[in-house]
Amino acid sequence: MKIAVIQFPGSNCDRDAYHAFFGVFNQPTRLFWHKRPSLAGAECVVLPGGFSYGDYLRCGAIARFSPIMNSIIEFANNGGPVLGICNGFQILCEAGLLPGALVRNEGMEFVCESAKLNVEDSMDYFNQGSLGETIDIPIAHGEGNYRIDDDGLADLEANNQVLFRYANNPNGSISNIAGIRNKEGNVFGMMPHPERAVEEIHPSRDGIGVIKAFLKSQMARQQKA
Repeated sequence: MKIAVIQFPGSNCDRDAYHAFFGVFNQPTRLFWHKRPSLAGAECVVLPGGFSYGDYLRCGAIARFSPIMNSIIEFANNGGPVLGICNGFQILCEAGLLPGALVRNEGMEFVCESAKLNVEDSMDYFNQGSLGETIDIPIAHGEGNYRIDDDGLADLEANNQVLFRYANNPNGSISNIAGIRNKEGNVFGMMPHPERAVEEIHPSRDGIGVIKAFLKSQMARQQKA
């Protein structure tokens, strides 16, 4: 798959994401500056972590209006695969591609640690049989507290849209949610950083399974189309 990793002013995990998809998975990967008007034939979009526009307004709220976002929204609405990590997750929520919002951590502190995640049976490739019952993935965020109203939460649960839950909730997220997908199964968002768990020097290599599951799920979708 041709991967587009989007760079916003303040992105700081774009090179990590590039390395994971290109260096580890050997997928053709390019960095796309946020002012580009189109995705130029990309087959998969990754919104990386960081602090787009310095988080001066609300995390992801300004990046949501970057020129390339119109193309990303159209791409996603047409079934194109999109993965948002940390700040990328926040941007997807602000853009309305994923439900809910990310707010300040419950303890009002930035959290940087390796988090244990419980894997939910969300899709064929995002399940305990594929990834294991629990995985360890690093987190680094100040506003990772996932919020959604009761009806929205019931909808997520009913449609198996929850990907991961924190085993020990580090930020106060409702129902311990660490990652979700849309109903259609082509847009994914997660606060933990799988691209920081792909090398032997990393806290774990569980991120390899997460990225592999994402790529496999979207390749399977394309084959069915």
